[in-house]
Amino acid sequence: MEVVPALVPASPRVRFGVELRRLREGAQLSQAAVASRLGCTQTQVSRLEKAVRSPSKSDADRLDRLFGAESGVSFVRLYERITAQPGGPVWFRSWAEEIEPTARVLRSWDPLLIPGLLQTEAYARHLFSLEPRATAEVVQNQVGARMRRQRILDRDSPPLVLVLVDAGVLHRKVGDAKVMREQLDCLLKIVERPAVSIQVVDPDCLPGLAGAFMIAELPDGNPVTVHADSPAQGHVTADCELVTLIQERYEAIRLWAYPERASLKMIEKARREWT
Repeated sequence: MEVVPALVPASPRVRFGVELRRLREGAQLSQAAVASRLGCTQTQVSRLEKAVRSPSKSDADRLDRLFGAESGVSFVRLYERITAQPGGPVWFRSWAEEIEPTARVLRSWDPLLIPGLLQTEAYARHLFSLEPRATAEVVQNQVGARMRRQRILDRDSPPLVLVLVDAGVLHRKVGDAKVMREQLDCLLKIVERPAVSIQVVDPDCLPGLAGAFMIAELPDGNPVTVHADSPAQGHVTADCELVTLIQERYEAIRLWAYPERASLKMIEKARREWT
């Protein structure tokens, strides 16, 4: 059964949705009418009002222009308060809150680390603790956000998750040997789920050196969306040309992947070496 995290009534995201609905109904506008002004779908406006979708800066700007200063509400200021909330940057919260939970299929590639959806708490905590200017509070918020992302794997109908990882990830020390053993144990356990597949990619795979990414196939005719990683800011897009390029790269990397059975033996072998 899907677990939906409770929303804080006073949170900026909830107020954004409440004010949007109040002003929309006061102006006698339908959700479809507002959607046409935002350049999105009626469903996305509904998700904004229910506070299950994070608004973009563009959403906030357009709503301020639509309702005007006389409304007494600044959607841009609410947006700024939302982005100041803990748990990760707004561009990634958009992916984690809107894309991953609704995806039917998630394909991922990571040349450096275990992907976030499969990380243990200890593994994730060590990674976040080494970030520049990391504080205990920030690390805790980031770890909590990462663990909440993984709830989609526990649903009655989880997405199909197809993971490609570079062989070097199994031997790259994150934390101590205990952290690595627990992490590889986690991979061996999670792959027992019929909706999760993990394949190890030969380290000679040069097409994979461009960086990590994820591809989400969405329901109801929504476009395929990708998230491409970078040290400063990830990029989330449904642009057809960019999506096609990422899909082609995924297939090029997959050609270097070992079959799943062989991949699991590699994970088991690496796990024994972490003593």
